[in-house]
Amino acid sequence: MSKQMLPTLTSDGGLSRYLQEIRKFPMLHPDQEFMLAKSWREHADSGAAHKLVTSHLRLVAKIAMGYRGYGLPISEIVSEGNVGLMQAVKRFDPDKGFRLATYAMWWIRASIQEFILRSWSLVKMGTTASQKKLFFNLRKVKGQIQALEEGDLRPDQVTEIATRLGVPEEDVISMNRRLSGDASLNAPLRAESEGEWQDWLVDDQDNQETRLADMEEMSVRHGLLTNAIGKLNERERRIFEARRLAEDPLTLEDLSKEFGVSRERIRQIEVRAFEKVQKAVKSDAIRALTSSGEAHAALA
Repeated sequence: MSKQMLPTLTSDGGLSRYLQEIRKFPMLHPDQEFMLAKSWREHADSGAAHKLVTSHLRLVAKIAMGYRGYGLPISEIVSEGNVGLMQAVKRFDPDKGFRLATYAMWWIRASIQEFILRSWSLVKMGTTASQKKLFFNLRKVKGQIQALEEGDLRPDQVTEIATRLGVPEEDVISMNRRLSGDASLNAPLRAESEGEWQDWLVDDQDNQETRLADMEEMSVRHGLLTNAIGKLNERERRIFEARRLAEDPLTLEDLSKEFGVSRERIRQIEVRAFEKVQKAVKSDAIRALTSSGEAHAALA
């Protein structure tokens, strides 16, 4: 089940060709999927595993499309999603009674989100609970209210999004600007084509498994940050939290008076603390993801 066995997306420009290529792989009926999964699980049949993976590449592409607004190459997002899919196939137990797509959805989303967390700094992503909620949900809500135009949102759209997500309107405006460059799902696949991106996607209505996965993923991200902050000394932690995590951050002047040092010294400590947290988050991310994933699999 190596990535070399799968169709590859080498650049965003080849996305249309890649989507056409993966559509050639047939979808599996439940009984076919069950037998292939049993063959892989009981006999390590790599051919069966390959069929399970390729039949779900469209699921990966669909999920990956939802993460196109984070300034990362779609080819890398799809690749990370495929890694998650292969992990799901490796651990899938057909005797549990549910379909592979339901189980794989968590692994695909978790793999992509972990990649995004590694690629975005905590400053870009935002560190408060509301900012993280916006980071992973803004584009979805914008699509739901048909706010597909580029640039700033209209005041009524800002109010609607803030209400739906339970966050301040100022955070909606700020995060939307950070995540600028979202591609419309109504954009044509090619200049000469009448087809649109959304024509390649299926209904993305969240089900119970997806909502559970969202809760688990948020718990993992919160745990990563909490663990990383715990590695700071008392002064570093105070400055980091006051400058990076507070809803109303303190100024360098405020903290310089509190600690009796210069503003430049506070800035240096802040930078050093951020670098420590960022390093700790990155080093712990894969281990934490694997642990939470296996816990989810055990409960499935």
